[in-house]
Amino acid sequence: MYYGAIKKYDIANGPGVRVSLFVSGCTNRCAHCFQPETWDFTYGQPYTEESEQEILQALASPYIKGLTVLGGEPFEFENQKVLVKLLRKVRKELPEKDIWCFTGFTLDEDLIVQGKRYGEDTDEMLSLIDVLVDGRFIEELKDITLRFRGSSNQRLIDMKKTRECHHIVLMDEKR
Repeated sequence: MYYGAIKKYDIANGPGVRVSLFVSGCTNRCAHCFQPETWDFTYGQPYTEESEQEILQALASPYIKGLTVLGGEPFEFENQKVLVKLLRKVRKELPEKDIWCFTGFTLDEDLIVQGKRYGEDTDEMLSLIDVLVDGRFIEELKDITLRFRGSSNQRLIDMKKTRECHHIVLMDEKR
């Protein structure tokens, strides 16, 4: 897996101050994507053990609320294999931190059994995420008043409640 950036003080991609990992590779190729360079699976630099340690060390700061994974596309199969290992470590070593993930795929169509981005790591990856922002960016639905997303079709899914209730539960945006 390659990544474009590790931002250690991100306030745009989830609540509070966060560490954000921008992975490379995306087959969605949404029109008017704000980072088309990340479509390339070899954009940026290779993700290494040193990259992972840099993320974990940054997350350990007490003022960091959590980790955000975005891209590119975290749910490309190549990225899932690596990210599930990172998310496991975050859960084990820093259980007080929340994990957000942005995807252009949709939970109830693409990330389910028989979905186009469902693979051997998908269920575990989803089980480790607190909030999933799903759906492609659609220019015609662009709305700059929305929190943490660019177009009105995109959803902020509370994954813990979704797992408990066995149906999609949207996040209370006031929190």
